[in-house]
Amino acid sequence: MRFGTLRASSGAYARLRLMAYTGMTLSVVALVMVAALSVELSRGIQQRSTYTTSSLAPISVTGQLITPPLSLMDAPPILAQQPFGQRLTDINVPLNSSQLSLINDEPNAYFDTAARMWLNGSLTSLVGQRIAAAPLLTVNGKPAVVYLGAISCVFCGENRWAMALALSRFGTFQNLFFGYSALGDQDVPTIYWSPAHYNTTSADFGNFYQGTYVTFLSIEYSSPIREGFQMQTLSYFQQQATALNDTIYEKATTLLVDLNNFVGTPYTIWGRYSVLGADATNFGGTTTTASSSSTSSTTTAALLPLALMTHDQVLASFAKPSTQFAWTEYAAADYYVALICSSLGVMASSSVTAPAICSEPDISMMVSTFLASG
Repeated sequence: MRFGTLRASSGAYARLRLMAYTGMTLSVVALVMVAALSVELSRGIQQRSTYTTSSLAPISVTGQLITPPLSLMDAPPILAQQPFGQRLTDINVPLNSSQLSLINDEPNAYFDTAARMWLNGSLTSLVGQRIAAAPLLTVNGKPAVVYLGAISCVFCGENRWAMALALSRFGTFQNLFFGYSALGDQDVPTIYWSPAHYNTTSADFGNFYQGTYVTFLSIEYSSPIREGFQMQTLSYFQQQATALNDTIYEKATTLLVDLNNFVGTPYTIWGRYSVLGADATNFGGTTTTASSSSTSSTTTAALLPLALMTHDQVLASFAKPSTQFAWTEYAAADYYVALICSSLGVMASSSVTAPAICSEPDISMMVSTFLASG
């Protein structure tokens, strides 16, 4: 009986020891998992941080800005009506005065309403993008807005609308031009800062913006518009600016290289902040299937709703904003506006009075958000 009792006790002890070892093993696994989750959480928080610190010194440069040509012999306007999905109708045509006023002259109240919608979360599309600190680039005494994009890029195409609305609060466009993203990249109607070399590859510098509070520097990569997305490296644009012997764009492209945070187009700098992509993905809702007819064949393609809008329809939506598309575009503009208002507010030696848009109640709340984060 004692041996039997001893065997039973030994079995119980073995089971207890196994349970203890199992518990210890699970504890170690749990600790490892907690550590891994902590690392992942820290990484996630870091990726969602508002911006990182830049150690680069502020830059100041003066000089004559590039004035691009109003038309291009090798890329004339295409006036023939073409079907959606294969459409280049009115490419490189300048906006007339009435169309241009729908960018330049919209009331600040529209921007403030969109800012309120952004703040209270009533927009159905996300507005916002990771931003990073940038040294203040001052051009001819004004903080610079720098844009790097490509005419073939669909995200650049959508984003230029918001950029133009934002820039209209700090100056005036004398000219803008109708354009599209590449036929191989959704054929989205957009605006160009200057006529585009849509038949060949080219680095296009300059625009027709007259800034009251900021200087606008635009760098666009042109490529055959009937193909797909194409882009070059930052060193290419730096070399092109050097070849032009343009000090201002040399400084701007060198800054882009030195910041070392370029991840794709569009890439922009708004005063003290670089924005690492489009600040909205606003293509009008659900993708639609449309037929595109040609003389040789009929194809069916999935087109973004924005690709089925004309330029005049986009502009009209800004004149009387009532859709999520229009309000989101204004809110995306507000995001850029807030970055500039924040930059103007912290300029140590600024002699420029802040524009009225910076005093709009909900714009001010957006600015406060950025200042608090800084």
